[in-house]
Amino acid sequence: MAGVWRCVLPVVMLMFVCLWGSAEAVGGARSRPRLQRRPPKKPKVDPVDLIPAAQNIDIQQMTGTWYLLNTASKCSYLINHGTKVEPTVVTLTLSPEQTLSVSTKTRRNHQCWEILQVYNLTPTPGKLKLKGARPELDTEIVIGEVVYDSYAIMYYQKRGQITMKLYGRSVDNLSEPMLTKFEQLAEKQGLGLAYLFPFPTYSHCGKVDQNHVINCVPVC
Repeated sequence: MAGVWRCVLPVVMLMFVCLWGSAEAVGGARSRPRLQRRPPKKPKVDPVDLIPAAQNIDIQQMTGTWYLLNTASKCSYLINHGTKVEPTVVTLTLSPEQTLSVSTKTRRNHQCWEILQVYNLTPTPGKLKLKGARPELDTEIVIGEVVYDSYAIMYYQKRGQITMKLYGRSVDNLSEPMLTKFEQLAEKQGLGLAYLFPFPTYSHCGKVDQNHVINCVPVC
C-alpha cells in the first residue's frame, strides 16, 4: 500500500504543477492591443471658403450706393447694441489700381461718421479681402448673391467668425422674398432669428462732419 502511495503522490504533484502552470499562462499572459495609426488630419477649411461666390461678378456694376438693410452676426457689439443700430449707407468706387474703395456713412453719438476702407480684389471673382494690421486680422469677403440694381448679399469672415449683410439699392425695395432668402441663408450659417439685426431705412447721413472722417475697420 505504501508503494502505491509512493507512485500516486508524484503523479498528483506533477498534475498540480502542470495545471498551475497552464493557469498562469492563461491568466497572466495578456495580448497588447495593436497601436492604431491616427487618421491623417484633414486640411483646415475656413467656413467662408465653402460659400460659393455669385457667378460672373462684374465689380464695375457693384459700384455706387448701397443701403444696409439687415445683418446676421454673432458679433458681441451687435448682440449688446443691436437695438441701437443707426442707418448706414455704403458707396463703392472702383479705383484705377483695381481695388474697391468703400465709404461707409453712419451716425455715431448723434454725428455723421465716415469709415474709409479698401477691398482688394482676389484671383477668384466675387471674393475680396480687407487687409488688417496682421494677416490673421484680414477679413475675407464673398459676394454671395447680387442683382446689381436691386440687392446684394455679402459674407464677411474675420478670425473664423462670419457676418452676413443684406444691401439694397433703395430703401423702398424691401421685398418679402428678398428678406426671406436672406434669413434662410443666415440660418444655414447658424445665424437664426436671434442673430438678425434690421437696420433703419430712414435718416441716412448726408454731409459728413470732416472732423470725424476716420480710416479703420468697423466692429462688425
